[in-house]
Amino acid sequence: MSRGRTQRVLTRRHDSEGSRRVQDDLIVEEPMSVRLDGELVATTMRTPGDDFELAVGFLVTEGMLDGAPVRAVRYCGQGSAAEAEFNDVTVETGGVAPVPTPRLGPASSSCGICGSMAIDELVERLEPLDVEPFGLDVLAGMTERIADGQALFGTTGAVHAAVAFDRTGRPLLLREDIGRHNAVDKVVGRLYLDGHLPANDLGLWASGRASFEMVQKAWAAGFAALVAVSGPSALAVETARTAGLQLVGFARDNRLNFYTHD
Repeated sequence: MSRGRTQRVLTRRHDSEGSRRVQDDLIVEEPMSVRLDGELVATTMRTPGDDFELAVGFLVTEGMLDGAPVRAVRYCGQGSAAEAEFNDVTVETGGVAPVPTPRLGPASSSCGICGSMAIDELVERLEPLDVEPFGLDVLAGMTERIADGQALFGTTGAVHAAVAFDRTGRPLLLREDIGRHNAVDKVVGRLYLDGHLPANDLGLWASGRASFEMVQKAWAAGFAALVAVSGPSALAVETARTAGLQLVGFARDNRLNFYTHD
């Protein structure tokens, strides 16, 4: 598989101009193993790129680091990184992090680590947020402001995006991936590596729906708000209320639904 993020293929297009052969750019999807101090904890289907951010962000949002500092991130495997096709990443804490419990089975790019934690388990490891919610004037138009930055989506129409934005509504960090959860983890991983967590003064915008897992990740990273293009699940709303997280859905076409902190 190509190490690029897209792969060009020939397809037959049927439209008002007739039928013809055209070139089409497809998003690349490959499995990546995540290890903590060499121990395999999960495998996720992702778009190659920002792999170190993805691995670190996953460990942060799943609570596996438990406050341990990251000393190094590297490609690993039985042979060289090239032999492993750069699909095996280990995050090193020097053994300070607790011995991880592996996630059974691969993580789907569309589903994430579904049902891995219930709200009461999150409460055991995460404190309720004490953050200032964002105002309507800041959140209105977020989706439109972000649209131009989604280069991979513009090329393939087949990826999700996650964006960290500041109190003025200015996008600060954008990552794209075939999986919504991976895009969020890439943003969280970058913020962690830059020393910007918890992200109490930032909001998180995400394409697609606001599921329980998305709220979990936003809470774990300390974001003040989660803004989703589509609607939330009932469990996501309940979790956001428990977390003290501002949750906004259907953020498009001059519309916003506030499910918490309205």
